[in-house]
Amino acid sequence: MEYLEFELPIKELEEQLDKCRIIGDESEVDVTETCKQIEEKLVNTKKDIYKNLTAWQRVQLSRHPNRPYTLDYIKALCGDSFLELHGDRNVKDDKAMIGGLGKIGNQSYMFIGQQKGYNTKTRQYRNFGMSNPEGYRKALRLMKSAEKFGIPVVTLIDTPGAYPGLEAEERGQGEAIARNIFEMARLKVPIITIIIGEGASGGALGIGVGDRVMMLENTWYSVISPESCSSILWRSWEYKEQAAEALKLTAKDMKRMKLVDTIIKEPLGGAHTNREKTFLTVRDTIVKTYDELKNLSPKELVSQRMEKYDEMGVYKS
Repeated sequence: MEYLEFELPIKELEEQLDKCRIIGDESEVDVTETCKQIEEKLVNTKKDIYKNLTAWQRVQLSRHPNRPYTLDYIKALCGDSFLELHGDRNVKDDKAMIGGLGKIGNQSYMFIGQQKGYNTKTRQYRNFGMSNPEGYRKALRLMKSAEKFGIPVVTLIDTPGAYPGLEAEERGQGEAIARNIFEMARLKVPIITIIIGEGASGGALGIGVGDRVMMLENTWYSVISPESCSSILWRSWEYKEQAAEALKLTAKDMKRMKLVDTIIKEPLGGAHTNREKTFLTVRDTIVKTYDELKNLSPKELVSQRMEKYDEMGVYKS
């Protein structure tokens, strides 16, 4: 288990608890009461830390190396029913953007999402979750296939942004993202969007237009990352914590500003501390949301989606 800097008090208590149990196992000393006291202190410490998280600490949790990624969710939700589909039929298959058909229960869904790597080799293979234009064009191809066969779309967002390389710009990165936003707004099947980690910039928006947009509790959604914002405003990354607060990028901020519809609660300590519970919660949320949308006609879906986004950013004095 890896610990973030603000989680060090938890690490110390867990180490104390482990030592206490070892002493009890290796000797005849009764340490039951001592272990119980440490456990109580551990629970209270966790509650104190996680109920008072700053925006920057939530950004750190969203990037936790043990946090589940898109493929983890898909495998947990669909099991062996998932069939990955490849390629944009134009340039190549973008490994940072994955998609395919899978079933939850008896209902088929088209799953699309960014995938990060678990180690140096797989991070390079997945381009650190930063998609090229062909990734967004692959996503659009799959969404259009889903529309053709009346299959709902589920998008899972976890990206530090679209790939900013020269070759990506040469192949039309901006156009690919803009085209996806345009086409998703009028797609004639339900779109359920869940931010499972980082939701940065146009890289997130390229698969982020949905009838219902939801965020896991310890995720963020913003036009720019705190580090990049800090480097632009202060010419230094040292002010990333201030930038995170100013950007209002947490799930609570997004919900308050009506930019997302629902916050999906995570286990205490983050999604990585109890993956099975997180997967079950996300599964139930998808099923419940689809039940709310499945009886709407294509015309009603598009109309409500257009209206939803048209109202964003409108304030009455």
